[in-house]
Amino acid sequence: MKFGKELTSQMVPEWQEAYMNYGLLKSLLKEIHLFKQRNRPDPPLKRNATLYRAFSGITHMVHHSHPGNHSPSDIESQVILVNRLDDSAETTFLNVHDEGGEYELVYFKRLDEEFNKVVRFYRDKVKEVEDEAGALSKQMEALVAFRVKVEHPQGWTNSVQETQKLASDVAASRAELFATAPSAVRASKRVPIMGIIDEESSRNGGVSSDESSHSDYNKEMKTITTSSQAQKEDEPKINDVRGDRPAPLEILQYVKFNTPQGTPRSTIKGFLNIPNQTDLKFSKDNLKKAEAQLKKAFVEFYNKLRLLKSYSFLNILAFSKIMKKYDKIASRNASKLYMKMVDNSYLGSSDKLIKLMERVEVIFIKHFSNSNRRKGMSILRPKKKKETHRVTFSTGFLVGCTFALLIALILIIRARNILDKEGKVLYMETMFPLYSLFGFIVLHMVLYAVSIYFWRRYRVNYSFIFGFKQGTELGYKEILLVGFCISTLALACVLANLDMEMDPVTKEYKAITELLPLGLVVLLLVIMLCPFNIIYRSSRYFLLVSLFHCLFSPLYKVTLPDFILADQLSSQCLRRLYDEGDIMQGYNGLKYFSIIVAVSTRTAYTLNGATSWKIIAWITSIGATIVSTYWDIVFDWGLFQWNSKNRFLRDKLLVPHKSVYYAAVVLNVLLRLAWMQTVLNITIFSFHTQMMIALVAILEIIRRCIWNFFRLENEHLNNVGKFRAFKSVPLPFNYDEDEDKDE
Repeated sequence: MKFGKELTSQMVPEWQEAYMNYGLLKSLLKEIHLFKQRNRPDPPLKRNATLYRAFSGITHMVHHSHPGNHSPSDIESQVILVNRLDDSAETTFLNVHDEGGEYELVYFKRLDEEFNKVVRFYRDKVKEVEDEAGALSKQMEALVAFRVKVEHPQGWTNSVQETQKLASDVAASRAELFATAPSAVRASKRVPIMGIIDEESSRNGGVSSDESSHSDYNKEMKTITTSSQAQKEDEPKINDVRGDRPAPLEILQYVKFNTPQGTPRSTIKGFLNIPNQTDLKFSKDNLKKAEAQLKKAFVEFYNKLRLLKSYSFLNILAFSKIMKKYDKIASRNASKLYMKMVDNSYLGSSDKLIKLMERVEVIFIKHFSNSNRRKGMSILRPKKKKETHRVTFSTGFLVGCTFALLIALILIIRARNILDKEGKVLYMETMFPLYSLFGFIVLHMVLYAVSIYFWRRYRVNYSFIFGFKQGTELGYKEILLVGFCISTLALACVLANLDMEMDPVTKEYKAITELLPLGLVVLLLVIMLCPFNIIYRSSRYFLLVSLFHCLFSPLYKVTLPDFILADQLSSQCLRRLYDEGDIMQGYNGLKYFSIIVAVSTRTAYTLNGATSWKIIAWITSIGATIVSTYWDIVFDWGLFQWNSKNRFLRDKLLVPHKSVYYAAVVLNVLLRLAWMQTVLNITIFSFHTQMMIALVAILEIIRRCIWNFFRLENEHLNNVGKFRAFKSVPLPFNYDEDEDKDE
């Protein structure tokens, strides 16, 4: 794979605009190459190779260096001069008067712009993680104090032993995050080029999880222990110490619990204007909750550090690659000097990130994995889930079973002439709606798997958008496996039911045959609620939690996975209006209200049959269709931007073919009109009413899956525009902002 494609595949999707634009610089080098090809002099006539051998002279002469001679380094310095000031670099191309020099001048100007962009972004992000490290440090101080307090249920006595223990733990916690690294870390800043070939290692910082040896870890712990002991000797009287932070024993006086946002308790407090902080209650349950929250925050923080390290490494490598390509095309020797500037810049020389990573590893292993390094690193650096041939084989086998059963079902209906039997109407009214439900589920899962496939292909970070736990998200093959497993079971039940119904020998077991679909429903519910770690438990739990939030949305804060799932059913717009204060959610609620009105009037017309109700149903249905279609295309998909460079679309499109978007718009309009058949009473091929309902439901599922794909694409592009690549993790403790006033 060429480096340009490799770079694109290794980028953090939400930061793609902040990376060095390798494609643009490569296109500028192509222009230089084309110019040199057009102006290349004719090659000389062929001569015998012996005529080009070095001439040694009549007598052997030794050439001594002369002050006037130019060494290779002097020649290199005459190509470019690089000046670096803080976050910016300015390259002066000295051979601009050479033939084609203007092309190279443009190249270096754009190269500097890309470098300055990368350095500024990197410095800003490092500053952000440093600030977050300070916040996490204060959280760790509070956790250590809280942990010691919980371990002394008999009460706080301020004994010398307790004071020394708390001071030691808090000092060690603070030192672990901000101490200077005991070993040289710059060597690990530049890893071999082959390090980026592995997607997981590059995404996670360009290094493997075993980069820190146990000896380095032991040195770290020894250094931290020494520093904490020295701090204890310097602070014999903790209560007399004053500074910008409270003394360790006074920490808990300024700390309260943060009530988790989005819970029924926080919702009620917000409605009653009650602060979402509560006094500390020193119990083991609260300690576990605080540890779990802070553990999650450290894992997310460490992931940020890994992605930033990957960002730095990939950009440095990209500058190295593009400069070597320039040297080759322009026949220059400028890469060494330019890369020397890159290595000495903040991007190449700052080791703050690596120090922070080492500190976080030490803290996490000590406080959250019981000093078990292997366990702690497996949590901080989860391995990418590997696809197995077993899943592929099982999926293919079940697909074959599904089609075989479907063909068998068609043949048995035709052979036994079931459509002409007397019980056809009763069967269509009772059993068909139940079995069609499984068909809707399977169709939804198959289309969801197709969406995942194309999201991955076009680098839509669906895993981050949905908030899936890293390493547990299902791929399209796993989704297809589950979907076709359900279809195989459902079709087997249908065949067994029909066979028993038609066979005179088994007619007396009719009551049992009708329990088959019920048994299948019970089986699926048991699997969904199974507490054991089998059949993708984390994904089942995620779905159940989102479904629970949908059902009780007034009491929970709505997140994107919740309202995406809710949009498959109805909506949660009013709750989002309450949480976010976005008036557009109120308008979205009115859109869904118009649909409710349209459905209600159509139902009234179906029950009444009066002409007046038909007219009202027509008006409300057309109005709801227009409003919903406009909202889908403009607000949810972000299309129909009049000033866009892509006519009637938007500036950024992930799918390379514009016709796909135009086709999606047309399909959305047509499929929105599909349920109008309930007003028009349209029938196709004399289908039964239940069959028409199922057909309309299938079309609606297809429409919603198309909507899901482009809705998530638009969300991804919004995240890219804001460089939003991380989720905010709530912290357990809240420090009183006025704590310094008491001192």
